Amino acid sequence: MFQDDGSSSVTSTPVQIFPSMSMSPSPYPWLKELKSEERGLCLIHLLLTCAKHVASGNFEHANIALDQISHLASSEGDTMQRIASYFAEALANRILKTWPGIYKALHSTRISLASENILVRKMFFEYFPYLKIAFVITNQVIIEAMEGEKIVHVIDLNAAEPTQWRALLRDLSARPEGPPHLRITGVHQQKEVLDQMARILIEEAEKLDIPFQFNPIVSTIENLDVEKLNVKTGEALAISSVLQFHSLLAPEDEVIKSKKNLNGVHLQRVLQVNPKDLANGYSLSQDTASSSPLSSAITSTKIEGFLNALRGLSPKVMVVVEQDSDHNKSGLMERLSESLYFYAALFDCLESTLPRTSMERLKVEKMLFGEEIKNIIACEGGERKERHEKLDKWFQRLDLAGFGCVPLSYYALLQARRLLQGYSCDGCRIKEENGCVVMCWQDRPLFSVSAWKCRR
Repeated sequence: MFQDDGSSSVTSTPVQIFPSMSMSPSPYPWLKELKSEERGLCLIHLLLTCAKHVASGNFEHANIALDQISHLASSEGDTMQRIASYFAEALANRILKTWPGIYKALHSTRISLASENILVRKMFFEYFPYLKIAFVITNQVIIEAMEGEKIVHVIDLNAAEPTQWRALLRDLSARPEGPPHLRITGVHQQKEVLDQMARILIEEAEKLDIPFQFNPIVSTIENLDVEKLNVKTGEALAISSVLQFHSLLAPEDEVIKSKKNLNGVHLQRVLQVNPKDLANGYSLSQDTASSSPLSSAITSTKIEGFLNALRGLSPKVMVVVEQDSDHNKSGLMERLSESLYFYAALFDCLESTLPRTSMERLKVEKMLFGEEIKNIIACEGGERKERHEKLDKWFQRLDLAGFGCVPLSYYALLQARRLLQGYSCDGCRIKEENGCVVMCWQDRPLFSVSAWKCRR
């Protein structure tokens, strides 16, 4: 399961169980004697044991498991030690949410700097090849779809990285028929990110002598008013969504209930609720999303309505990039098991690029992956945004919304493979799946890229 150096093997056999493991509180001298591979297996067992206790409301035993994990896990250790520290924190947060007053008091002075969040996402772009590959494929899809068009409008639903659109400007300037008039609408919740993107792209367009407009919209995707995208008659429209759609998968009734709970109501009901029920989330509502793709799509009215609204804009092409893993199950144990392997692969990939002592590695793992893990494990209802799903689920959702898949061209795949070959990351791989691209670490799928057009 785990290699001698402590890195994880995401394609290994199922977890081995330690039936003789004592759950005595402390001390745990035997924990220190474990070898690297034994320690990794032990940490997985402890995490699964802890999650089982949390799900059943047995917080006393969950606390013992967390104590044992703390003797083995470390944010500066090997892959399994590091990932265990973040999953343990997430499980502890889930327990604390059953006591809202304690949870809020512990987090009341927490400071979240937007600049730090922006920086860590730029690090993710720099140190992993996956977004670079997605951008190369997206641009090629847009170039092919917009051949011969004189007025092109691109909507970027996650306008965080200007590098992609600088490359598109250069590609369009080299068209035999000459560049089109290009308008990019960027959606992002941070105004300073959009301001920087506007400045960079306007300067690039002036250098290339391309008629260009940038339309910034400060908004999250959840609160986006589609009418503000201001699509005009005669424009050829392309839409790019990078790691955004999954945040709209919470069933609409769960979003409403979560907002009510966040406003501090239902205190009397909380005091009367069985602790076993509370273990499934600090909100009183249970996640009604079914594991069935079709029923999940029907209940997730937010994504359904949003996709229908985008289809109403009649885009020539829409490119969707999403995490390719199933973290949207209603059960805690299922989510923990699947996300454990997914993030172990990402941690392994990052370690192949940056040393363990790297502060950049620590920031990406803590501020990006750690927060995602916390959201997957500790949150429910509308608060749970990281609802990643597999490519086949997105096929069904987009098909229901009236979109048909556009197989990626040979040249798009060739460009992606060339970029990956030039990247010093031996475990990173890409594979074609039903006309789409799935990006992997070793054999573990991590991200998918798919292109879509409106069915007539």
